[in-house]
Amino acid sequence: MSAAAIESAHNVPNADSSDGEVLLDIRDLFCERDDRILFQHLNFKLRAGEVLQVHGSNGSGKTTLLRIICGLNDSYQGAIYWQGTEVVEHLEDFYSALLYIGHRVGVSKVLTPVENLRWSCSLQRQRDDAAIYSALATVDLRGFEESQCFTLSAGQQQRVSLARLLLSDARLWILDEPFATLDASGVEQLEGLLSKHANSGGAVLVTTHHQLRVPKLQRLSLG
Repeated sequence: MSAAAIESAHNVPNADSSDGEVLLDIRDLFCERDDRILFQHLNFKLRAGEVLQVHGSNGSGKTTLLRIICGLNDSYQGAIYWQGTEVVEHLEDFYSALLYIGHRVGVSKVLTPVENLRWSCSLQRQRDDAAIYSALATVDLRGFEESQCFTLSAGQQQRVSLARLLLSDARLWILDEPFATLDASGVEQLEGLLSKHANSGGAVLVTTHHQLRVPKLQRLSLG
């Protein structure tokens, strides 16, 4: 695929919109893997109150893009800005404002949901058990709080991971295929969480093939 074709495959969110504070600003991002260009000249902005859906075929670079932004992949060129300052200049501030949930649920199956959330909360803001139990009840895991996670279904394990959203103060949520194992009620609930976070001034960057029903939705297509 030529460089021009790769460029035109990106449906870039409107960079000229004046609504909302610009939180995340991606400038001229380039990434190549195994002698194949995943994306180049990639520019977009994510503003407070917005949900940006990244979609594309398998291998188009969706997960790679998210991992680059989160600092988990340094094989790229370009610049990433958070609230007007390049991320490399204030990594601690950026990471404290970020919650990343990868396409693997990130749940230890030998631990219980409560134990998993205690551990994840310890990495940022400590929460008491009352808040943890409340979050698990909200994601429909009441009665499963003390069950080892290997006894839970894939969808229930995903709900344990998503309960982190309720316990975090992070302004930027980066989520990789969070709808993959959820049933209809779980999908509706997660859409509600994304909408509430955006409406409260947060921002969401999410990869999914699901047709999202959230306000201020923008789409970025990687092809």
